[in-house]
Amino acid sequence: MLIETESTPNPQTLKFLPGRTVMESGTRDFATPEEAEASSLADAIFGLGDVTGVFFGRDFVSVTAAPGVSWPSLKPDILAILLDHFSAAMPLFRPATAGFSVPSDEVLTDDPADADIVAQIRELIETRVRPAVANDGGDIVYRGFDKGKVFLQLQGACAGCPSSSATLKNGIEQLLKYYVPEVTEVRAV
Repeated sequence: MLIETESTPNPQTLKFLPGRTVMESGTRDFATPEEAEASSLADAIFGLGDVTGVFFGRDFVSVTAAPGVSWPSLKPDILAILLDHFSAAMPLFRPATAGFSVPSDEVLTDDPADADIVAQIRELIETRVRPAVANDGGDIVYRGFDKGKVFLQLQGACAGCPSSSATLKNGIEQLLKYYVPEVTEVRAV
């Protein structure tokens, strides 16, 4: 089995492509070792000690290294863990832990009067933004719309990326403003 790697715009994050489906649907972001306990794979990667994030996409795993960590020394250990996991066809999640819900304080309740606007925003994010962000080893998730402001959560390689604020303001915000005039600003949560 060959696992390819790709750099991402975030120098702390590498994208690993095992040549097979990682997540059948959705994505999963692990920002702490405690969150990673839901997955034996994420837990093993965090167990290396120099990892600050693991992200599962449809056909890739992104790993974020701690500041100052040398990728040439960390990469072989991650590749070995991934190779063992996928070669053995192990489950991605431990039983009864695959579900993931965002704490309610991180999600805005959209005003029903904004349903058409929210639908347009969600469609643009799904069709135009998420595929581009996935190419860079991350994901972006809609979290709410309030008085012209769109709230998005960056995950994977995008979280903590030096260029993420430029992507939000110069890319995503401009796209949403162009197609949905009610949008005045985009913010990360």
